[in-house]
Amino acid sequence: MSNNVRPANMERITTPALANKFIEEQLAALRAQIGNKKVLLALSGGVDSSVVAALLIKAVGKQLVCVHVNHGLLRKGEPEQVIKVFREEMNANLVYVDAVDRFLDKLAGVAEPERKRKVIGAEFIRVFEEEARKLEGIEFLAQGTIYPDILESGPVKAHHNVGGLPEDLKFELVEPLKFLFKDEVRVVGEALGLPKNMVYRQPFPGPGLGVRCLGAITRDRLEAVRESDAILREEFAKNGLEGKVWQYFTLIPDFKSTGVKENVRAYEWPVIIRAVNTKDAMTATVEDIPFPLLQHITARITSEVKGVNRVLYDLTPKPTGTIEWE
Repeated sequence: MSNNVRPANMERITTPALANKFIEEQLAALRAQIGNKKVLLALSGGVDSSVVAALLIKAVGKQLVCVHVNHGLLRKGEPEQVIKVFREEMNANLVYVDAVDRFLDKLAGVAEPERKRKVIGAEFIRVFEEEARKLEGIEFLAQGTIYPDILESGPVKAHHNVGGLPEDLKFELVEPLKFLFKDEVRVVGEALGLPKNMVYRQPFPGPGLGVRCLGAITRDRLEAVRESDAILREEFAKNGLEGKVWQYFTLIPDFKSTGVKENVRAYEWPVIIRAVNTKDAMTATVEDIPFPLLQHITARITSEVKGVNRVLYDLTPKPTGTIEWE
């Protein structure tokens, strides 16, 4: 049987007891594989990499080196949460890399969506490689590969972008979640004590807000996406929609429209809200948001987010629209 085929008799992890059993088995397996060597992990703050980090901290402690690259395309508060949870609360050996200017300078003037993704992916590999070369004694590379990644795209989790590291960095892979589905990873994450808002974090594209700042990314428009997204998430949480709606976010296109603010014409951007439900991401329906709530969110965004004078709600299911716009 292939090393990348989930064992037929493997029990689905649906309860804390089953999660704890899985954790104990993985701790023994990780200690046996890694021994007294060091292991490197690109810690994005997403569900998969966070659960791998928590497992490895429990298994080998400071032998794990986590590298968190802030490329400027994360949601509001996410880099701070990674530092708080892993460095301050879990005492992780965490390397924080502020690469915001480096990424945004590379992305200046790049408008085509696929080109943006390639620039972000290639730059991530370069930053991660630079950090890896600064470290001594690293023999293992941990990845948040889960079973759907293997089924859909082969054994390397391409959207974490560490599959493109140079061959001379001869790391042995450590993939403790590679036979788990996403719902199982979340159960394990809770059993490991990770915060609920990290464990149940919404699906988030690898290029982050880079694909929600439509067209060529500018710093001011990127900040408007980040702030409007934070308001949307806060209001959904307050109004019982967090966890009920599969994915919700804001995006801002690269054009402006005429509006009026304080009795003066304001030539500013529109914010588009997207909120969808799906089981498999192959099709998606649009969430029916109560109109008074939409009005309240609109009032907050247009008054609190600099450079915005309109809010639109995307009513398009998949098909014909995809979930993300880029």
